[in-house]
Amino acid sequence: MTTLFTNIRIFDGRPHASREGQVLVDGERIAKVAYAPETIDAPGATVIDGHGGTLMPGMVEAHAHLTWASSVEKIYHAFILPPEELEVAATRNARVLLDHGFTSAYSAGALGDGIEVRLAAAINAGETPGPRLIPSTLERSPEGAEGVDTGDVFNGRGPEAMRAFMKYCADQGIGSVKLVISGEDALKPGSHSDLLYTVEEMDAAREAAREYGLWIATHAYTDEAVDLALRAGARIIYHASYIGERTAEKLAAHKDEVFYGPGCGVSVAALEASPPPHIDMSHMKHSAAERMELEGKLVPALKAMGVRTLIGGDYGFPFNPNGCNARDLQHFVDYFGYSPVEALAAATGLGGELMGIEVGRIEEGYLADLLLVDGDPTQDVAILQGKDNLKAIMKGGAFHKAPLETVTA
Repeated sequence: MTTLFTNIRIFDGRPHASREGQVLVDGERIAKVAYAPETIDAPGATVIDGHGGTLMPGMVEAHAHLTWASSVEKIYHAFILPPEELEVAATRNARVLLDHGFTSAYSAGALGDGIEVRLAAAINAGETPGPRLIPSTLERSPEGAEGVDTGDVFNGRGPEAMRAFMKYCADQGIGSVKLVISGEDALKPGSHSDLLYTVEEMDAAREAAREYGLWIATHAYTDEAVDLALRAGARIIYHASYIGERTAEKLAAHKDEVFYGPGCGVSVAALEASPPPHIDMSHMKHSAAERMELEGKLVPALKAMGVRTLIGGDYGFPFNPNGCNARDLQHFVDYFGYSPVEALAAATGLGGELMGIEVGRIEEGYLADLLLVDGDPTQDVAILQGKDNLKAIMKGGAFHKAPLETVTA
């Protein structure tokens, strides 16, 4: 299938203004990009008239929790569900993310063992709609780590238990292993400074990940926790809210190997939430306010140092459901001083680098994961929060959501 997008402005995934042009898709990849006044001659192609809208790369959710069950279509007030129901919710959430313009997702951990591996396989086989998915297994927190435990698969202590867990993940077909290094104030107030792993365990994680070809994602809040994450060779570090200047400089020194995701979506949602009287979110709101104040200084500093900072904010809670993920772009503008094009680049080009495949850019040879947007998100990223503003969603050259009008050239 050959498709020509015309009468469009192109945002290519880099942090600069959109430009008028045309894009030709052949099969699953982008075959040609032409900027005005250059045009593309493509006899026989299906022509999509963008009516002056913006063609941009599909977005990348860098902190995906598809098994955090709640979505804009169905809210769950119970966090832990029976395995069969959790699998149904995860499958729904994959489709919801794609419906909202997220064509790739990097998992930040699952609540059910094996669910994401099966889901990724089903998506790849075309059996169910969803983004390209780097699957994870249960978030691994050490045995006895009260308030943060999310599963019991090989959750023993020591280097050998860690190696056994990593081998188990590799045998399952996991892409990225989530290690919970810090505590979590939202679950156990005051625990963000707790260290849940030892140096020896992190060394074992690094060695095993290299041996088995796994990536590591880490939940880490403090200087000491981020040091352990770097020691483990983490591909992405989430939060890091409480780190100081010295550790920020360490992150910058590793900017070519590591990505950073502040995870601000859940913090903003917690601050905005109005729970019923029987639900006490006071400790969560206090923690969220503290983190947002710290990240308001940290994120701009890391960005200035060239650290690749990505959107993704623990979507899937009842007060922060899957499908609202594009809110993160506006958060980056409102709280971290990003320009709209910088926020868009964080959600596309930089996210594609995290995925490790040719997505996130409109460039010849890249996979044709594309959004046709009614309007110009380079001026106002908030328009991406409305799925009706997405006039077409393409993944791998095929339409998940086709435009209303097509013409054969």
